Order: sequence, then structure tokens, then C-alpha cells
Amino acid sequence: MRLEPKLEQVLKIYSGSVRIVFKNYPLTNHRFAAKAATAALAAGRQGKFWEFHDELFKNYRQLNDKKFNEIARKLALKETQFQEDSKDPEIVAKVQADYQEGNKIGVRGIPAVFVNGRRISNRDLQTIGSIIGKEIKKTKKQ
Repeated sequence: MRLEPKLEQVLKIYSGSVRIVFKNYPLTNHRFAAKAATAALAAGRQGKFWEFHDELFKNYRQLNDKKFNEIARKLALKETQFQEDSKDPEIVAKVQADYQEGNKIGVRGIPAVFVNGRRISNRDLQTIGSIIGKEIKKTKKQ
């Protein structure tokens, strides 16, 4: 089972107690991973981050500049703004900062899941839920 549906369940079960934070970690062995991350953030400026993200993962074997533009057209993004934002140094720096943070905390592949800074290697819903439950109890005791 993919991770996304599990995370959606976690948000429903622990509504108001948890939040999901997405960070970019473009794999260095994928030629277009960093460009894909910047393109998704550029799409986000037009309110289409998750839609662009999902299209990237559906098409991860065909990623290139042409595919990014196809996805942008499919999502009806403003082309000039998308092109400019894709090259924006602020967006590029965000991707680089996320990647460096991932390296610092020990990310070696994706997806990586952390709960309060603790890496979760077994990503089944029961394990994630158990860990979240323990973290919530700790927070309430403080």
C-alpha cells in the first residue's frame, strides 16, 4: 500500500493532534529530481503543489523539462509564471535546504517518515498509530 493513503488515515484518526510536513529530498541518482522538486514548488505558488506532485510520481520514469511543461499545461498553470517560478532562487534554495536537512537527520531514500524527529522504518498504519499515540500521551503529561 502506498504511503499517501496511510497518511490520510493518520490525519483523520488524529485530527487536530498531528500535522504532516512535506520536505523535498531529490535523489541524486535521478537526473531530474531536483528540477521536479522546484517545478512542484513553482506549481504550488499557483495553488497546485499536490496535483503537480501527484503527476510527477505517476510519471517518474519520464521526467524531463518537456514533461514538466506538459504537466503544467494539464493543470492549467500560467505558463510564464510557472517558468519564472521554476528558476526562482528562493525556490531552488528551499529544495537545497530541505535536502541538506534530510542528510543531517539521516534520510537515505524516499519516502522517509519521522514522528517528532524519530525515523519510522515500519510504515504500516498500526505502527505509525502506536508511535503517534505514545507521543500524544507524552505531550499531555508535560
